[in-house]
Amino acid sequence: MNLQPVILAGGSGTRLWPLSRQDMPKQFLPLIGERTMLQDTALRLAGLPDCAPPIIVCNEAHRFLVVDQLKSVGITPSAVILEPEGRNTAPALALAAHEALSTSGNDSPLLLTMPADHAIRDAEAFRATVIDAASVAACGYLTTFGVTPTAPETGYGYIKTGTPLRDNPRDLIGMTSAGMAIVGSLAPSIRKTEALVISKFVEKPDAATALSFLATGDYLWNSGIFLMSASVWLRELDRHRPDIASVCEAAVAGARRTKPFVWPDPEIFATSSSESIDYAVMERAEDTPDGEASPYAVLPLNVGWSDVGTWSTVWEMGKQDKDGNQTQGDVYLQNMKSSLLVSRHRLVTAIGLEDVVIVETADAVLVAHKDKVQEVKTIVAKLGEDKRQEKEGHPHVYRPWGSYEVIDSGPGFQVKRLIINPGAAISLQRHYHRSESWVVVKGVATVTRGDEVVTLAETGATDIPAGMIHRMENPGSIPLEVIEVQQGDYLGEDDIIRLDDKYGRHVDS
Repeated sequence: MNLQPVILAGGSGTRLWPLSRQDMPKQFLPLIGERTMLQDTALRLAGLPDCAPPIIVCNEAHRFLVVDQLKSVGITPSAVILEPEGRNTAPALALAAHEALSTSGNDSPLLLTMPADHAIRDAEAFRATVIDAASVAACGYLTTFGVTPTAPETGYGYIKTGTPLRDNPRDLIGMTSAGMAIVGSLAPSIRKTEALVISKFVEKPDAATALSFLATGDYLWNSGIFLMSASVWLRELDRHRPDIASVCEAAVAGARRTKPFVWPDPEIFATSSSESIDYAVMERAEDTPDGEASPYAVLPLNVGWSDVGTWSTVWEMGKQDKDGNQTQGDVYLQNMKSSLLVSRHRLVTAIGLEDVVIVETADAVLVAHKDKVQEVKTIVAKLGEDKRQEKEGHPHVYRPWGSYEVIDSGPGFQVKRLIINPGAAISLQRHYHRSESWVVVKGVATVTRGDEVVTLAETGATDIPAGMIHRMENPGSIPLEVIEVQQGDYLGEDDIIRLDDKYGRHVDS
């Protein structure tokens, strides 16, 4: 069926404070189980017939994190499209569609478009639904997946369903100048499909409206997962939002490429409107005149889906013990029930509580009742008003060569733990305002200090005076761990003058 998955990993998504920060959106975190949500999304594709490696659309700042996370689970993406800045999902899918068409010859692949921050319990049932949907999308339908609601949820958008598609199976082979579908031959392949015609999309309702939706049985939660031909998507986007379509086409035409990365032209892409797939195209379903063939279809999705928008959802989706508790990290419990406890840096103990969420990170701890976790946004807003660094900053920062974590800091000093991946290296650089001292605690480092190159084994140390050109590389096969002590009158990350960098970051002349 020539399936081309597209994983949208560029949006910030819901911030599960305090674990998720500006440098680490939730899709890159192991919130449900041991793998990150991005890894689970990609692995969910295994077993789909005629399925190509995924195209990833993400923020440029996360490009190496994406590749490393997928590599660790044995996946090499077809391409990683790097958005210079986020413009929502409609432009992101347009970029992916152009990329897919450029490598598929004369065929128009079916784009299975999935956010990277969803959880699905039953991956096998998900794949079966995708196969069903593929027979629909191959006939020209813009197909989405609607989750069968289990509660009057007010946090999701809804899709009102119409008649079953199998009652009038049609092959939508083109569009008239007025935009209506040209109906071709009957399509026997979709006579058994569970697809329904989409009547309309509905915004997040209030509680009473959501309850009425549930009672009718005619509404599904909008999952944000789509399946459609690349050429059909670009055609419909051009019909409804020609401004977005033309900008994205030009941005891809002017793209810079270094496999697997694709950099759309940043100046052109920045002129695109920010629009979701739903608003740009899919919500036009209700505009289809009576008697015309609607090109919009939805497949009911009964797979244990969640967009993991709150910590209570993390508890619901994760594995619980006999008392209903879920733990992550170094946690000791006594007389606890139906609770979630997450430890990232130190021992967390809890006694005699029920229905609570406790999340520990290096710089903040959240304690809340499970029914009140939505209110964390109020706390985060207050932190922003008070200009607290805990709202945006985080002591653990990812870089293309690995990561660093701030261990301690004070006036005139800062201590970091650096993790440099095998074969990786920091840029050749100098600092004007600080000196650095390095101590190797694990692995072997090759260090450039001015005109000399030295090798440091475990416990080896060296000093880098302010102004000295330097670089550290990991020539080994295991991660290199180094303690770095910075001293000076200014310790900001912008006091880095790069002279050479293997990752294509800005280099000063």
